[in-house]
Amino acid sequence: MASQLERLAIKGIVEIVPAYASLTIYYNPLEVSYQEIVRVVQQLRDAAPSSRRWERTVTIPALYGGEHGPDLTEVARYHQLSEQEVIRLHAAPRYRVYMLGFSPGFPYLGGLPEVLATPRLETPRLRIPAGSIGIAGAQTGIYSVDSPGGWRIIAHTPVPLFRLDDNPPFLLRVGDWLRFQPITREQYEAIARQVKAGTYQPEIVETSENEVNG
Repeated sequence: MASQLERLAIKGIVEIVPAYASLTIYYNPLEVSYQEIVRVVQQLRDAAPSSRRWERTVTIPALYGGEHGPDLTEVARYHQLSEQEVIRLHAAPRYRVYMLGFSPGFPYLGGLPEVLATPRLETPRLRIPAGSIGIAGAQTGIYSVDSPGGWRIIAHTPVPLFRLDDNPPFLLRVGDWLRFQPITREQYEAIARQVKAGTYQPEIVETSENEVNG
């Protein structure tokens, strides 16, 4: 629905914000009426879905544990698993980017294995570095900017998700698929150098919806 509305480019619609189970439409009532937006949304809802849609799969390299994943040991202990098993389980799924929020470009990812669902920290940290990968309840996500937070941090990616000077400024889009690729410290440092030099290109594969689901 969000992508269809964006393609229509209706004058007066300011912003379209998809979330897990809702779609917020901000509009200027001096340019378009509430009734007109309702009419368009109902038409899109009742129309036959597109038979072909393109989707992206973005691979995010992740260094698990140690100083970059300070809560990995506790998550493993909580679930009575080894740290390697937590890493294997966390990196196994293809996650859906259901929404961006909380901070610019922060992705809320669906698809975390139930066995890894972990309560938030009782006392949130005052600062979590951008790129930190965490678990909160049945969700996993990536901090896009330095911010406070209570998610259990198990890994870190050197790949920035939000850069104000980029166009668009967000690496991820709502509707993307995402995979985590475990990497070594040496690989992490090499990618970080490429990011700093402006030469790093994240792995993004575009496929049709039929190919993704097939």
